[in-house]
Amino acid sequence: MSTRWYPIYQKGNPQLRVYLPNFFMKLVRPDYKQPPNIVKFIVSNEMTDHDIKNYMEKIYNVPVAHVRSTIVTGEFRRAGVEGYVVKDDDFKTAYITLPLGETFEFPNLFPEKVKEKKDKDEQETQEAAKQGFKKFLEKNKNRPGLPGWYSV
Repeated sequence: MSTRWYPIYQKGNPQLRVYLPNFFMKLVRPDYKQPPNIVKFIVSNEMTDHDIKNYMEKIYNVPVAHVRSTIVTGEFRRAGVEGYVVKDDDFKTAYITLPLGETFEFPNLFPEKVKEKKDKDEQETQEAAKQGFKKFLEKNKNRPGLPGWYSV
């Protein structure tokens, strides 16, 4: 499963050995709306459907009903002013279907509390700006014809 080189065995304990797979899985949002039991991943090109299923079941203890994977061709584009063509790397996407009754929901990274606090801060800043402008107008109301910036 892995082609990494591990440290040579040495006498004595403890042995420092960490076995890591060469595979990776990145959770992404699907391009289109999917049922709640389908999850999209970008995975290593070398992974097969069986590897993906074993990876999810053994490492993350997630039951998997079905795996579909496709290789997506990298995008071709012109680079720089010279205009030569560059191709992005190919990658593999995997759609994992969870068993019936299991659902997946993306975590809410920006909860409403943060938005409410941000809105409150914006409102306070706006009120402070209004008060400052009112003071500015009060200070210059008896000086018609002079620009406001003239009196500091």
